[in-house]
Amino acid sequence: MVTGGAAGIGEAIVVRLVEEGARVAIADIDGERAHGLAERLGGQGEKTLAGRVDVSVLPEVADFVERAVRTFGRLDGIVNNAGVAVPGSAENISEADWDRVMSVNLKGVWAGMKYAIPHLRAAGGGSIVNMSSVQGLVGFPGWAGYAATKGAILSLTQQAAVEYGPEHIRVNCIAPGTIMTPMNQRIFETAPDPQGLIASWNSSHALHRFGESSEVAAATAFLLSDDASFVTGSCLRVDGGLTVLGPSGEAS
Repeated sequence: MVTGGAAGIGEAIVVRLVEEGARVAIADIDGERAHGLAERLGGQGEKTLAGRVDVSVLPEVADFVERAVRTFGRLDGIVNNAGVAVPGSAENISEADWDRVMSVNLKGVWAGMKYAIPHLRAAGGGSIVNMSSVQGLVGFPGWAGYAATKGAILSLTQQAAVEYGPEHIRVNCIAPGTIMTPMNQRIFETAPDPQGLIASWNSSHALHRFGESSEVAAATAFLLSDDASFVTGSCLRVDGGLTVLGPSGEAS
């Protein structure tokens, strides 16, 4: 199961997993887009299953997990990828924006884990991949709420890896650098100097370029697979060297 699976990084993860032979349940707030992706990749109930899911609403997450298990017979892994980018410093972010980013980015990850773990246990083990960010590792001005959620995801990942490791449930997270996704595209479109911002973000990576969603998908597929059978509690940085080069002062 992949949350936020209809666009951006999530879509790339779904495509990669289906290409590797997995059957994938696609959960997304944009149900129409999720269904379109499912049909494109092989049809509902065969290789894919799609549904409109708001990850901040626990009954919707619970219901879709159960639907996925009924459709495919078991659950072997979940990618908690859904997220929103809400800017604002600790001083000026509104309460409504703070609550929104916490509900989607952090509560949504917890909800996915909460309802997936019993089914992973029933399957004899499995893999959870949570989507963090380089903002959980280094600081960028103007993104207090977003950074707080991504740092919390890292801590939750480590805690769950310890708690559920004895049950053969591996829990890892990924910290992408700047990936050209629809979410980041919207940030560029509203920036006073889009080209200047793009150049700044490029230069903040040791590879001097943005990442591609497919590159995050490849890392996710690895963490879900048996090739990562001795990997748990880890945060895999897919960041083009951003965290070793140092931030430019802009968001990621």
